[in-house]
Amino acid sequence: MKKSLFISCILLLISNFTSAGKIYTEFPSQVDANQKYVFYSHGLILEGNIDTPINPKKPQWGMYDFPNVKEQLSDNAYNLIAYHRPKNTDKYEYAHKLKHDVEHLIRLGVKAENISLIGFSRGGEITLLASNALKNEKINYVILAACLGDIERDPNIKLYGRVLSIYETSDEVGSCKTIQERSPRITSFTEKAITTNQQHGAFFRPNQIWIEPIKTWINAF
Repeated sequence: MKKSLFISCILLLISNFTSAGKIYTEFPSQVDANQKYVFYSHGLILEGNIDTPINPKKPQWGMYDFPNVKEQLSDNAYNLIAYHRPKNTDKYEYAHKLKHDVEHLIRLGVKAENISLIGFSRGGEITLLASNALKNEKINYVILAACLGDIERDPNIKLYGRVLSIYETSDEVGSCKTIQERSPRITSFTEKAITTNQQHGAFFRPNQIWIEPIKTWINAF
């Protein structure tokens, strides 16, 4: 009896240890307060019902391989939540949804420091807007090629918490330093420039030149 009970306890511990690493396309129906959760928000061209689109105006960027990006971003150390937004999504409204989902995780017992938001291009703008709305210095943010346009120019939009920015040197979208400098409640800021000569398309497909730094950064805390 004691041996059976011991084995059951070990199996339960193993189950709890290995239950992270899931990929969700919707908010999880069950949340483990002891695990980490990472949101990935994709670029504008992916809005709609196609998983592997090509921008007809920028064919040189190549195919946006959403399934493979999700797969490569996933990790046993955390659960990945990657929504597929509908076409013509309002970025301000979706940032509010993202804010609501993050706050819901926190209400369910997940520590704010165990929540990270990754956003590329339009998804990065949404992530920036969510950060500005949450105003939580314990949450972690990864911004991929998104600091431009009205988001960059608006002095009222600020980042909070720990921030990692990655941009491609051949892309017209560059550094997030302008936003960083007006965001006094950023607790840590790291910026990395990559060079693939693929312009904005550098983030359309998983490449360890940006995947690995993200995972290392998220798993460092």
